[in-house]
Amino acid sequence: MKSSERPPMRCKRESLWAGLALGVILLYVLPYYLLGENSHIRVHDNLDSNIAWYKVLARSGKLFAGPGAVIPQVINGLPREAYGSEWTGIVWLNALFPPMAAYAVNMTITRIFAFLGMYLLLKDHFVKERGAAFIRIGVSLAFALTPFWPSGMLSTLGHPLALWAFLNIRGKDYSLKNWLTLTLLPFYSSFVLGFFFFLVGIAFFWLYERIKTGKKNLPFFAAIAWMTAVYLLIEYRLFYSVLFGGEPFHRVEFVSSRHDFFRTFKLFLKNFLFGHHHVLTLHTFVILPVLTAVFLLLLFRRSRDRLEKTILFLYLLNAALSFWYALWFNKIWLPLKENFGIFTAFNFARFHFLRPFVIYFSFALSLYFLWRKGRRWRAVVYGLIVAQICLLLPFHEEVLYGRYFRSPSFKAFYAQAQFREIETFIGMPKGTYRVASLGLHPAIAQYNGFYTLDTYNNLYPLAYKRKFRKIIARELAKDKGLRIYFDEWGSRCYLFAAELGKKYDYRKDSNKGIKNLELNTDAFEELGGRFLFSAVPIGNAEKNRLRLLRIFDHPDSAWKIYLYEVMGKENNAAGQTG
Repeated sequence: MKSSERPPMRCKRESLWAGLALGVILLYVLPYYLLGENSHIRVHDNLDSNIAWYKVLARSGKLFAGPGAVIPQVINGLPREAYGSEWTGIVWLNALFPPMAAYAVNMTITRIFAFLGMYLLLKDHFVKERGAAFIRIGVSLAFALTPFWPSGMLSTLGHPLALWAFLNIRGKDYSLKNWLTLTLLPFYSSFVLGFFFFLVGIAFFWLYERIKTGKKNLPFFAAIAWMTAVYLLIEYRLFYSVLFGGEPFHRVEFVSSRHDFFRTFKLFLKNFLFGHHHVLTLHTFVILPVLTAVFLLLLFRRSRDRLEKTILFLYLLNAALSFWYALWFNKIWLPLKENFGIFTAFNFARFHFLRPFVIYFSFALSLYFLWRKGRRWRAVVYGLIVAQICLLLPFHEEVLYGRYFRSPSFKAFYAQAQFREIETFIGMPKGTYRVASLGLHPAIAQYNGFYTLDTYNNLYPLAYKRKFRKIIARELAKDKGLRIYFDEWGSRCYLFAAELGKKYDYRKDSNKGIKNLELNTDAFEELGGRFLFSAVPIGNAEKNRLRLLRIFDHPDSAWKIYLYEVMGKENNAAGQTG
């Protein structure tokens, strides 16, 4: 009786642990709901860009606008294609909910499905033994708690769920749940920021089996083709702009291959050991030593089973992905990139976006290998899982950005009350004038409804970049780093100042000021510019034909805004009303 009762007891225990893991995830995301706009979240590629993009798009009325439409609020007409597809989940969250609520829901959805995907993959295909439930659940929880780029949604954390469905179909399970998974995932992820690379890997896996076994496995191939087709339909705007777009975008001028082989090797080591901020894995101190120890242990074995071969392959794949990432920036690619625009505009280095899945999947299999060695190892395995989860917890955004980096809260960053005061002071409809920001992310002005000449976008016309450059040409000439940053990348189309450098968030407690600014205000006016929002005082404002109208401060804002107006023939209204 006792032996026959063990499986149900173990199933019950596994269900309990799975419930506890989901409870941990819900507790992890709870601060976003409790704190709301007082939350502290990532600034880079988040507050400074994506969140404002969704706000601008939702407010524009251009969500379903056809190809060739523009968003007039940004750079006198930013192509609608720059804001991505209307069939993407995060766009709809921001259309239906206030931005911080949409952010919280996105965090919840992504982390829950990251957990479920890894758990199902391990349980159904790789770590099937009942007694190894803690490995399945613990590693899945750790994977779900990794810091990820919020706007990517399930672009990287959805890989286990997709592989689970693909392997089911490969194994002749053609049930609806698998096809539904491959159909819905594209609506909550990005093709170019994650799943393109995953699908390439799956296609190579199919091809390898086709050559090795001679079997076509057409349903497996059809599943790959189907998911790719769904992505192509969802991302129709991007492909339309690439194939049929008229004027070139600024990405054609990207210069990324400048490293020699010594710098390539250093970048490889950095990525392999510490990862990348967009796909942060936090694997250095617990996971990597485990993977390396198991790899070395298996490397010298004469015979290996399927699990052991998979562990060796994944370790080498992990290293290869880091090496490819580093190699993409080497000078050897210059001839290719100079002659074929696709290699400049598209970042093929992002195959390393597969690493979060590869690393945590490897971790699970390596722990399973140790677990199978006997009871003495099982306590070690459990301890390693707990250690990795404990390591991840302090990287919660509220802790990392609120306590460690002391970044502004969502509310303080966008400073809506302060910018309403500025809008009231100017006293004109916002669509009738253009502004730019100095020492301040233009996303803040955009979020608050101002029409900006500056922006941070991945896609905008090259012709506009060249017009905007005239405004900051003398400042770029002072600083080689800024010149290269703008000319050879330029997605931050900002008012750069050599004295400020590559820093765009001078807060109200800063003592920074500019002594010798040299802007081309004629070029600024030609683009429609009238007001300048500066986070720092400009000592030689008059030499730039700038007149300080008023200084705005607000207790709920992280900034002190110096409002300048370009002194021109007709630009006196705001000064008179003040």
